[in-house]
Amino acid sequence: MKLHELIKIATRPKKRLGRGLGSGKGKTGGRGTKGQKARGKMPLSFTGSLALYKKLPLKKGKGNLKPATKKILLDIAKLDIFKDKTIVDLEKLIETSIISEKQAKRGVKILNKGKLSRVLTVKLPVSASAWKKIEKLGGKVEYD
Repeated sequence: MKLHELIKIATRPKKRLGRGLGSGKGKTGGRGTKGQKARGKMPLSFTGSLALYKKLPLKKGKGNLKPATKKILLDIAKLDIFKDKTIVDLEKLIETSIISEKQAKRGVKILNKGKLSRVLTVKLPVSASAWKKIEKLGGKVEYD
């Protein structure tokens, strides 16, 4: 049998406390001498003073943390799959599987990244530089 063939043991044997001076854990069994912590069972969280969670202020009405709801950022190059003079809105993006319905609930914003060669009417939030690019090609952005 070689070292790499040995069976791996997941658990260590428990410490045998109070089994003679030669064991290294005899007499007081690693608890020091006298005092409350040396006698009986003590919780692990015991510090001798007020517990940390009791020291912290009570914050009322915060409730559960809500996940961040940031908009989905979409590159303008992904809109190049549409034909000329197409109206691009959330329904159209879901229909062409660019975004899912779950993502649509978070909202979408179009950024100026990549090339666009189509004349489109966009009814979504658009960055300023993407807005200029769409209008430069002869398209429109109709978003309030």
